[in-house]
Amino acid sequence: MTLQQIISKPFRRFVKEQAPARNASISSMMWQRFRRNRLAMISLTVIGLFLLIAVAGYLITPDHTPYCNQQYLEISNLKPLSRITFTYIDEGRPIEKTNWLKTMISGKPLPYTAIPTYKSTTHGDKIHIETYTGSIPNDGEILILDKKSVVKTKQRTFLMGTDSYGRDVLSQIMIGSRVSLSVGFIAVFIALLIGITLGALAAYYGGWVDTIIIWIINVVWSIPTVLLVIAITFALGKGFWQVFVAVGLTMWVDVARVVRGQVFSLKEKEYIEATRALGFSTFRTIFRHILPNIAGSVIVITASNFASAILLEAGLSFLGIGVQPPMPSWGSMVKENYGYILLDSAYLAFLPGLAIMILVLAFMLLGNGLRDAIDIKD
Repeated sequence: MTLQQIISKPFRRFVKEQAPARNASISSMMWQRFRRNRLAMISLTVIGLFLLIAVAGYLITPDHTPYCNQQYLEISNLKPLSRITFTYIDEGRPIEKTNWLKTMISGKPLPYTAIPTYKSTTHGDKIHIETYTGSIPNDGEILILDKKSVVKTKQRTFLMGTDSYGRDVLSQIMIGSRVSLSVGFIAVFIALLIGITLGALAAYYGGWVDTIIIWIINVVWSIPTVLLVIAITFALGKGFWQVFVAVGLTMWVDVARVVRGQVFSLKEKEYIEATRALGFSTFRTIFRHILPNIAGSVIVITASNFASAILLEAGLSFLGIGVQPPMPSWGSMVKENYGYILLDSAYLAFLPGLAIMILVLAFMLLGNGLRDAIDIKD
């Protein structure tokens, strides 16, 4: 064995064990860095859980009715983990058949009449039930029903209690996640569409194009975000989709400024000059060669904008100009129940507020984790 072989063999073994594989892609290295960030992984799991709840919707909520709006005034303001017995009565109403997909999207009405029951006794072919009142003693109305009309008697547990209208709080929080995540997705999509387009055009062309776009950005930037959202909401009207558009139209300036700065730093690179020399169109140069190289920065600001969109929607719903009843929203739930904060039912406002805090914090930590994973300087 030659001296060169003796030296090179341990060296090759060291390189194989210590150096990263040459064929490892940048995305796989970023994923490895991201996985080492425990807070970011926990945040991704939390967001995935909320997303699963939002997609499954009425298939997994305790209250399957549209908007989870089944009201029982007799059981209003029940404490968490309360158990109530319901007697279900068939009153001959036609039962609408719905498939699982329609149920998942919009829920299904309760096919029978449900009566909160304190106690029931059977007398021959009749059932005597005393309706639940929540008072001590109960002193409820006595109803005499035929056995044939009683479909079933079932005990139901309200894990998070009920609100002042007797609605299940857990179901409303679960469906409320749909509104928060939907406004995040749609508003961020609108912001990315406008912000990337204007920011890239401003930086790539420069000159008077850059001057005009920067003037627009500065004007929008100078208006307080909440006031601008409220103004756009008043112009478009109150409603579900109007909130998404209003939030999206106020968030694009952040994206545009970041994209403009990144494109400025890349447009003079050699490979961009090569695309011009080869006669590639401006559209292809920007969207095929520049934007993929700034995707990391855009992803980070997108995560931050998600959190901002959720907070804006909750604030609008709290003010009463966001998502309108009976559609449940975390902001409107806080608005309806904030008066209970000084009473013994503070959890009615605390629980939706906690959901907002957890989801916003998860997106912020996810953005920090993505930033650290994309930053390869260390």
